[in-house]
Amino acid sequence: MKVMILAAGRGERMRPLTDHTPKPLLLVAGKPLIVWHLERLAKVGLRQVVINHAHLGEQIEAALGDGARWGLSIRYSPEPEGALESAGGIANALPLLGTDAPFLVINGDIHCDWDVARAANVLRAKDLAHLVLVPNPRHHPQGDFALNGREVGADIAAAGSGQACTFAGIGVYRPQLFAGIQRGKPAKLAPLLRAAMAASQVSGELHAGSWVDVGTPQRLAELDGELASL
Repeated sequence: MKVMILAAGRGERMRPLTDHTPKPLLLVAGKPLIVWHLERLAKVGLRQVVINHAHLGEQIEAALGDGARWGLSIRYSPEPEGALESAGGIANALPLLGTDAPFLVINGDIHCDWDVARAANVLRAKDLAHLVLVPNPRHHPQGDFALNGREVGADIAAAGSGQACTFAGIGVYRPQLFAGIQRGKPAKLAPLLRAAMAASQVSGELHAGSWVDVGTPQRLAELDGELASL
């Protein structure tokens, strides 16, 4: 299974740290945030990695190279300044990801101990997507989607016995989910997921382990302290 790490964001909330350093290269416990992902992927044998980039993307390529030092094969999907949003970035990278088999996508600005080895077996035959969800954090108390068993729905208010959860930024997708997106054009992921949810084609799971959305300097510092103490 191929893996894409989304690393094209500008990191506005992280400024001034991201003025001269792309967010995926910010250090956490002595190594770049994105390297934590690469090491976890290499450990379970997920070796084919695609990374998109825009803001200061040349620094990402220079720092990570072809991935050989981790036993990986890294290919890059450059985007214009301003980037293409999540779905646009994934659609733009489909020539590298392939159009036949599902692939794993991870947001580059999170830290999570979800077992990435499970990605190969989570999609049901009818699914276009499988999402990893987490309990709503303090900075996002309303959540993103409703989880009812393994079904993920867009309408939290109509969740019934389900649970409002936050999208962890980890998903397994079939290429067909992005068939309607024109390459090189910006496109958001949420509308595609909501359409698939309406057709009962999105499954999910609640991850109760460690997860941090590294979206602010404070959360970066807190994660740095936590990992440095391990």
